Amino acid sequence: MALTNEIVKQKLTEKFGEQLTGWEESYGMQCVTAPAELNLKVMQYLFDDEQLGFRFLTDLTAIHYPDRKGEELCIVYHLHNLKENVRLRFKVYVPIEKPDVFTASQLFSGANWMERETYDFYGVNFVGHPNLTRILNVDEMDYFPMRKEYTLEDPTRTDKDDEMFGRGGSI
Repeated sequence: MALTNEIVKQKLTEKFGEQLTGWEESYGMQCVTAPAELNLKVMQYLFDDEQLGFRFLTDLTAIHYPDRKGEELCIVYHLHNLKENVRLRFKVYVPIEKPDVFTASQLFSGANWMERETYDFYGVNFVGHPNLTRILNVDEMDYFPMRKEYTLEDPTRTDKDDEMFGRGGSI
């Protein structure tokens, strides 16, 4: 029997019940959200279950939602069952004051560098990661550049001409 999004949802619901929320399907990809403390348990189940067989981590990143109090950072995993060619988007929300989730690097070896990059740009702390250090930015950075905590440009700059940027002036 072919693996479908309905089967994925049914099996996850049987295993984790109402702890999983945010069920939606867009462009044929099932998406589900879990509490941060369950991230590794859910991924381990998706990996181990013979019928589900999500054994490839395609991507891992984060998104900063500054207006969502208590869940400002969203960690997004894209998992893939290569045999059935079924993809799953798995999300976990954490507060920016304590951005902790368990590492998936023992389950998916490719998660190692993706977690380091997500830490480097968003400050997500992957608990149990073997080498959670900056990977692209300099070690001296004391901030996380992909967080929406900074103004996009300095309004006091005088060394640029707004007309060159399509703002103001006549055409």
